[in-house]
Amino acid sequence: MASKRPTVADILALKGRRQLTMLRVETLEEAEAAERARVDMLSVPPALLTPEFRDAAPSAFTFPGLEYGDFITAEDYLRAAFNSLRAGGDAVYCAASLATVRRMRDEGIPVCGHVGLIPSKATWTGGFKAVGKTAQSALEIWRQTKALEEAGAFAAEIEVVPVDVASAISERTSMFMISMGAGTGCDAQYLFAQDVLGSNRGHYPRHAKVYRNFTSEYDRLQQERVAAFSEFVADVHAQNYPGPEHVVGIPRDELDRFLKELPGV
Repeated sequence: MASKRPTVADILALKGRRQLTMLRVETLEEAEAAERARVDMLSVPPALLTPEFRDAAPSAFTFPGLEYGDFITAEDYLRAAFNSLRAGGDAVYCAASLATVRRMRDEGIPVCGHVGLIPSKATWTGGFKAVGKTAQSALEIWRQTKALEEAGAFAAEIEVVPVDVASAISERTSMFMISMGAGTGCDAQYLFAQDVLGSNRGHYPRHAKVYRNFTSEYDRLQQERVAAFSEFVADVHAQNYPGPEHVVGIPRDELDRFLKELPGV
């Protein structure tokens, strides 16, 4: 039997006590595997939140991501957040404005914000690279963190920030800090399932750790698909398929009766 799913209060009570684990999953198979592996928290696309998802991962605290740019106004975000919570989410990820975060928090919606390298806003910090490597930029991350806290976010992802900076920030905020490439001084470690599984055919970020090589397995399976399809084509051309075991017969007397009723050819 699955363990009880934690609440926001449960997550916050674990701050500073032990490191939690978090994965971004995008399929029911990944969700089920994460549940069986006892991953604490999951990030998911909102479309994955179905009754089948909760059957697959009943005990994982789950953040549907309200992706930046998919929604425009605070009302859009609010509507999407309520829909996600009704569908089985426990909190929402949101990288929108502080006003939007505050609006959702005013309605009691648990929000996880984002500081450091924010991919959807990376142009402001120089692109896809580490943030907080100078005192000035580290202080800016601290200011962003405090602003999120004051807006009512209960958690924040902190991405590709120096370990010492992230640790110092995590110690000084009440928010639950989720590290993506920001070291063990935070409250949880977050990776993407496709990086963990080695199924990403693109760039692997420095903070990713690859535990399996699904890409080579997918390539092998594709070769097996082509071989199986080719054998099927060859069997049809050679009249080896279908065989007697693949078709349905009819008793001879019934067939004769049927043929008698047909017009001549």
